[in-house]
Amino acid sequence: MAIIDANIVLRYILNDHEELSQKATDILEHQSTILPIEAACEVVYVLQKVYHVDRTKIKQCLEELVNEQLIIIEKPKILLKALQCFASTTFDFVDTLLWAYHAVEKQEILTFDVKLNKYIQRTTIEEE
Repeated sequence: MAIIDANIVLRYILNDHEELSQKATDILEHQSTILPIEAACEVVYVLQKVYHVDRTKIKQCLEELVNEQLIIIEKPKILLKALQCFASTTFDFVDTLLWAYHAVEKQEILTFDVKLNKYIQRTTIEEE
């Protein structure tokens, strides 16, 4: 099993480079690969900030990779929950990951980010 970086996922999703996109497809479709959450953050950032891909489309693309088992994520429930939050809020992806650790694993999140704290409190109350 190999660890892949954001570039492989980006070339696969964007299909924007004849040679590298084909190599990315071969890797993802024929090998077992792990995408670290850190690399997933980079994928989200580049798709959003560089390629101006809509949040919902980013969510769909990464969900498909996980659900079709083209990539393995160490904590898929965390990633998928974060993607749901990312698509429906204006939070940065890292903030949605923090929120997902709280929502899925009940981890305590300590932050000075007032907006994130309020969101964590509100969603915790809604779950109860």
